[in-house]
Amino acid sequence: MEMTERQQQFSGTGEVRAGQEIDAGRLHEWMTAHVDGYQGPLTIEQFKGGQSNPTYKLVTPKQNYVLRRKPPGQLLPSAHAVDREYRVITALHAQGFPAPRTFGLCQDNDVIGTWFYIMDCVEGRVIWDTTFPMVPVPERRAYFDAMNATIAELHMIDVEKAGLSDFGKPGNYFARQIGRWSKQYLEDADAGRYEAMDRIVEWLPGNIPAGDEVSVVHGDYRCDNMIFHPTEPKVVAVLDWELSTLGHPLADFSYHLMMYRMPPSTTTGLVGNNLADLGIPTEEEYVAAYCARTGRDGIANLDFYVAYNMFRLAAIIHGIKGRVARGTAASAHARKSAEGFETLADLAWAQAQKIGA
Repeated sequence: MEMTERQQQFSGTGEVRAGQEIDAGRLHEWMTAHVDGYQGPLTIEQFKGGQSNPTYKLVTPKQNYVLRRKPPGQLLPSAHAVDREYRVITALHAQGFPAPRTFGLCQDNDVIGTWFYIMDCVEGRVIWDTTFPMVPVPERRAYFDAMNATIAELHMIDVEKAGLSDFGKPGNYFARQIGRWSKQYLEDADAGRYEAMDRIVEWLPGNIPAGDEVSVVHGDYRCDNMIFHPTEPKVVAVLDWELSTLGHPLADFSYHLMMYRMPPSTTTGLVGNNLADLGIPTEEEYVAAYCARTGRDGIANLDFYVAYNMFRLAAIIHGIKGRVARGTAASAHARKSAEGFETLADLAWAQAQKIGA
């Protein structure tokens, strides 16, 4: 089947990008000392995806690894926390969840210039388009069900048993997240203000639903952040744990569910597609499957949760817009992402208006 533009843009590996090179000799020495079973020679390639934390494929005669690192240069202290990624992946893998096996974390900047960790290179397929064009129509429902089962499994993991009870602040998740992202939006003068965003920032804090739950949340759960089995409808690895923490499972699930309410132009949304023709379950069917797996009768405040997630994503994109304005995010991909800010803010406010804003 024909590759989509996103599939071509982000799939596979290429040469290491300028400014993100790694000293192969130093890395080889570190892996020899710290990675069980490692044997060179070592060849380094860079994945086209992994925009935030540069991600590399390490090829050796015996097996392939993946290296995730902080980007070079001055960073905010809490940003690009590869040590947190390493911790959650290691803990979840030990619980039998499909997170890659990890081999080591390096917190010494002298080895390759930044902190990094090494994990298994899981073979399979990354699908960059939510319509799953690479998959035959009759099989697509099974792929959606695999995504659904995997996020349900994540939210049912016992946080204490996994050793992650201090992985985030428990409680008041929505209030804290709304406060954090609102502050970032309001303080970034370079990216400018926008009326719909101002309105949603004002509306959200007073409309948080009652009730609290705590689970491990991924924070960016979508089809292109997982690896599917080479031939089967099965998730073999969930990737990109940079935004993971302890949080409300319905915040995490409704972020994933946004695919049903987003236009293809914003991200790879499903709005405007005939889901029956595509072989994709409806939003109602998808919600019901998650509820059945997690022991829920339904999701009472779904429109609020989606409005919150659209706001959060708009705030993240607003941050990219600010970095583009300051010249610290110069790539064409960053500029294109920044252009989606107003559309996302409008979508968030439209969701809020559905429930009386």
